[in-house]
Amino acid sequence: MTSSSSLSAQRRKARHYAMQALYQWQMAGSKPATIEAEFRTDNDMTHVDLEYFHDILSNTPKQVSALDSHVEPLLDRKLSELDPISLSLLRMASYEFTQRIDVPYKVIINEAVALAKKFGPTDSYKYINGILDKLAVTLRKDEVAAEHKA
Repeated sequence: MTSSSSLSAQRRKARHYAMQALYQWQMAGSKPATIEAEFRTDNDMTHVDLEYFHDILSNTPKQVSALDSHVEPLLDRKLSELDPISLSLLRMASYEFTQRIDVPYKVIINEAVALAKKFGPTDSYKYINGILDKLAVTLRKDEVAAEHKA
């Protein structure tokens, strides 16, 4: 049995690698399965939630049009004008909002913001946070409403 803190740490690492893998997918156009194989070979994946990594990496590209359609109306610029790290993070978080309802929306936002601080351009985490706050209201309406009532 995996403890919740251990699972959280494993998922954090899964998101870390998934964001990098999605970035690679965007930039190089390689197949997600090829990228996943490279990541599993080139990185120490012992403490990574591999199922979560696989889920995000294999399904985000399949749903990219739908995910972009959730994000795009909230942007103050064109999707194509976003830096690749921010775009990867917004797509990944949008995927998690819609497909991983087992994960609280605040966790998704916090993880994306942390990755933006680590990998994104200066202050991009503020932009990511603002967009994801708005996206949560749309995609996780009931959860956000319940949070605000508490």
